[in-house]
Amino acid sequence: MRTYNLALIGFGGVNRALAQLIDEDPTRFSHLGFDLKVVAITDLAMGSLVQADGIDVGTVLALRRGTTFEQFPGGSATVNNETVIRESPADIIAEATFTNPIDGEPATSHVRWALESGKSVTTTNKGPVALHGEALKQLAADNGAVFAYEGAVLSGTPVLGLARHQLAGLTIKGVQGILNGTSNYVIGRMEAGLALEQAVAEAQAEGYAEADPTADIGGSDVQLKVTILANELLGASITPADVDTTGITGISADDIISAAREGKRYKLIGSAYRGEDGRVVAKVAPNAVSADHPLANIPGATNAVSFDTDLLGTVTITGPGAGRIETAFALITDIIAIHTREKEKVNV
Repeated sequence: MRTYNLALIGFGGVNRALAQLIDEDPTRFSHLGFDLKVVAITDLAMGSLVQADGIDVGTVLALRRGTTFEQFPGGSATVNNETVIRESPADIIAEATFTNPIDGEPATSHVRWALESGKSVTTTNKGPVALHGEALKQLAADNGAVFAYEGAVLSGTPVLGLARHQLAGLTIKGVQGILNGTSNYVIGRMEAGLALEQAVAEAQAEGYAEADPTADIGGSDVQLKVTILANELLGASITPADVDTTGITGISADDIISAAREGKRYKLIGSAYRGEDGRVVAKVAPNAVSADHPLANIPGATNAVSFDTDLLGTVTITGPGAGRIETAFALITDIIAIHTREKEKVNV
């Protein structure tokens, strides 16, 4: 049985959920051939904690707000993520920090430090993948590590894994999806007659939208996800700047209701298709789609991706695009992929 030492970089909802899953059932992954031991945690508010023999995760999860790690052996009230990532006894870095989508920091640096140290990484952050994906994958290959990021597109819904494995025998000609649950929820409420501002306020009250909803309703969140899908699934080499992006701020409740009278529904759709000339064109824009469109009836904060394939036609997967446990599951998916790669090394 292989035991992987795990460092949790960022101890917000996602990594706390992962820690909770490990604490509740330490043998959860034994049937897959491995166990997980948390040996390091960093958090901007709590500081850093490194214990080579394993952290008592239950005790850490029970800490009161405002408490720091300095009370524990190996603990500090301050954070030096580079030192923890490079020098802790972790085999796998679970990176889930708050990150600027414009430059991908600090997540990009966290990923780079880990890979340079020969440590594999799972991250839920879009920025490092969309902005620096190829360079980081090469860095991983150069150092015998794995750079995994299933959660960067639809959190726990395994879009990348589905395309890479279950659809591996197909040619994917294009992909389109509802990649932002907040905007989809807002549009749904506008269908009920709410103005954009009212719908956004309701989404915030429900916890679907951040205090600043610009990335959601402006389309930049989807822009990053489309970049990842285009590069990963269609072999493109584009940046977010190459994705023509329009959010939902330009459509009104009247537009949405008018489309409904014609049997259509507005959806904010991110898409990427390869043309006959081999060029991949990617965009984000609100579209009024007909009732038989594969994305027409995706409700509320649910997300979906449709793959246009040569042999099966359209294949659509739906699922949650957010949530603590759901996103933590994406980290688990990546850890399983890392374990599979480690087994392959042994069998070579």
